[in-house]
Amino acid sequence: MGIFELAAELGKALKNDKRLIALEEARKAYEADERVGKLMMEYEVQQKAIQNEAAKAERDETLLKMIQDRIDAIYDQIVGTETYKALEAAQEEVNKLMELVNTTITFNITGEQPSSCTHDCSTCGGCH
Repeated sequence: MGIFELAAELGKALKNDKRLIALEEARKAYEADERVGKLMMEYEVQQKAIQNEAAKAERDETLLKMIQDRIDAIYDQIVGTETYKALEAAQEEVNKLMELVNTTITFNITGEQPSSCTHDCSTCGGCH
């Protein structure tokens, strides 16, 4: 079996991993969250408003600050939602998985632990 066939098999195995399944479910829940949808719509409107105001020759700095404050508040509301937090946590788990996969591949190519190895297996778990 060639490298690309092995990579395809790895991809299929990863696709069925519980962490990637959880990420897909979290993404769907986030996208279906009506509150997030409304906030994202307002966020985009505010982004356009700040771009338009900033492009003017004579900008209203007070208005720019008000728009920026609103953008920041919307952002805080979005990242404060449970669906966003679940998506972020699921993504972090997938990132850890992919790091372990890459560490395992690197170890098998070089026979050496990557330089980020702490020699404390509780922080890794990818070499054995």
